[in-house]
Amino acid sequence: MSPRETFTALTQRSEPITDGELDDFWATLAPATIEFMIGEWKGGEFQTGHKANGFMKRLNWFGKTFHSASDAKPLVCLDADGNKFSNTEAMNGEASLWMEEFRGETVASMVYDGKPVHDHFKVVDDNAVIGIMNGKGALDTSSGTPRHLYFYLERV
Repeated sequence: MSPRETFTALTQRSEPITDGELDDFWATLAPATIEFMIGEWKGGEFQTGHKANGFMKRLNWFGKTFHSASDAKPLVCLDADGNKFSNTEAMNGEASLWMEEFRGETVASMVYDGKPVHDHFKVVDDNAVIGIMNGKGALDTSSGTPRHLYFYLERV
């Protein structure tokens, strides 16, 4: 399957997805760059059983917007009327984009201003990325083994 076909199958799956399956897919993808990430993105979560699954839905999360490396809106949410706004309360501020090493590769990463959280991105195609939320503020340690939150973004 092509990366897009795999991505579509994963985003449309109704049953839980294992971390291993997402890790395997991640390993096949090219690292994103800061320039690639600039723009508006609609987001979704992969349902892995991570403790944070459902948090974004409760926020009425739309996605992320990257205006520049120093101006990133990680939590673009929808208000009751469907208007987009940057939710700065849920994660104590906004974010910036950096190139960081993650799993042996240098990838575009969004660093939250107010939490010890970094989102790392790899390219599915020109209009989609998958992300891994990393950092002590994002890891699910309830099983005894730290687990990342996996999500995706599609260009608007």
